[in-house]
Amino acid sequence: MPPSSASPSDAAKPAAASGGVQSLERAFDLLERMADAGGEVGLSELSASSGLPLPTIHRLMRTLVACGYVRQQPNRRYALGPRLIRLGESAARLLGTWARPYLARLVEETGETANMALLDGDEIVYVAQVPSRHAVRMFTEVGRRVLPHTTGVGKALLANHAPEEVRALLGRTGMPAATEKTITEPDAFLSALEEVRGQGFAVDDNEQEIGVRCIAVPVPDSPTAAAISISGPTGRVTEAATDKIVPVLQEVARELSVALANQNPA
Repeated sequence: MPPSSASPSDAAKPAAASGGVQSLERAFDLLERMADAGGEVGLSELSASSGLPLPTIHRLMRTLVACGYVRQQPNRRYALGPRLIRLGESAARLLGTWARPYLARLVEETGETANMALLDGDEIVYVAQVPSRHAVRMFTEVGRRVLPHTTGVGKALLANHAPEEVRALLGRTGMPAATEKTITEPDAFLSALEEVRGQGFAVDDNEQEIGVRCIAVPVPDSPTAAAISISGPTGRVTEAATDKIVPVLQEVARELSVALANQNPA
């Protein structure tokens, strides 16, 4: 057989590139698994959930620690690192900018304040809002964080999570009551999520704030799990109004999903 004309270094380049891409994919997967677990995990937990061998995970985590994206706790467990905050905040601001035209359309068609929220660890964070033009209207500060069990967007975002994942999250948050209407029992909350899956939308009925009703839907196939909602006084956001609002929410959520997938603002 004639000798190959490719040098050893040339032959190694595709494999190295492939290995580099695979390592990058694995590193991001581990970061997402850490976020899903509440932000702090042990290597054995990551190995069990990812299927990767411990030496591989240890190597990847050493790199992430060195870069500041992960930090090792005194108890030897690993937590998401502070450098992720800047990336997350910048991405959330951009996501909110893209969402605003769609939220503005919700305000035009429903008359109520429109919001967009993400699930960040165990909390809901609001990343965009367009206020209602009514004198009496709801206002949620962009960047505000709340617990998912108290909100319509929280229910919309958790509805398709596995029950064991939801129970683990609720165990970490403790399910404190924001009002006397807040669901504070895991079984009752899981039943509420089953209802959300069945009807295709979620409702916060005086559960975060007395006198306020919120209707929310997930943004399908969003690059990061997101939900949009409208909120207003219970006297305006009635059962009858819900029947008209939900189709509008679902249509806008689909359009926003396409725009986010194409990275093409309205």
